[in-house]
Amino acid sequence: MKTKSVWRSVFEVLEIVIIALIFSWILRSYLVDTRVIPSGSMLPTIELGDRVVVDKIYYKTSGLKRDDVIVFRPPASVKSDEDFIKRVIGLPGEKIEVKNQKVYINDQPLVEPYIMDQPQYQYGPIVIPKDAYFVMGDNRNNSDDSHVWGLLPKGFIIGRTLFRYWPINRFGTLAR
Repeated sequence: MKTKSVWRSVFEVLEIVIIALIFSWILRSYLVDTRVIPSGSMLPTIELGDRVVVDKIYYKTSGLKRDDVIVFRPPASVKSDEDFIKRVIGLPGEKIEVKNQKVYINDQPLVEPYIMDQPQYQYGPIVIPKDAYFVMGDNRNNSDDSHVWGLLPKGFIIGRTLFRYWPINRFGTLAR
């Protein structure tokens, strides 16, 4: 009788583990995921090795806004297997230009208190087509982003960051 009870307990634990694994897979595949930041392209907002939680659903229903920090698959021209993390700067239909160490949206300078340094390059002007975005790292002069490889197609976006969870002393939402 004890053997039956032991096997029943083992089966119950195994059942719980399998259900937890399935739930975790569904959660990470469709709702939220985590990422470790692999570069300094988002300094000073996000540091190398920081860990963030990524929402995969909300942006699909509510759309992206300027200053959202997103995770995406880079375009094929980048030749990278790692996902990127950048800030949304230009939205569909907007004219974007980088000149005189500033980013301009529809000929108006963008206020960017979150960047490390002013951009030391020129770009554009271009008008962003429907279903595309212009993304940039906060470390403007050391970021492989839209000013290098062009516009980001909407279909490449994985999700929008919700918050940094590690290191614990910087836990919280990302500066916008």
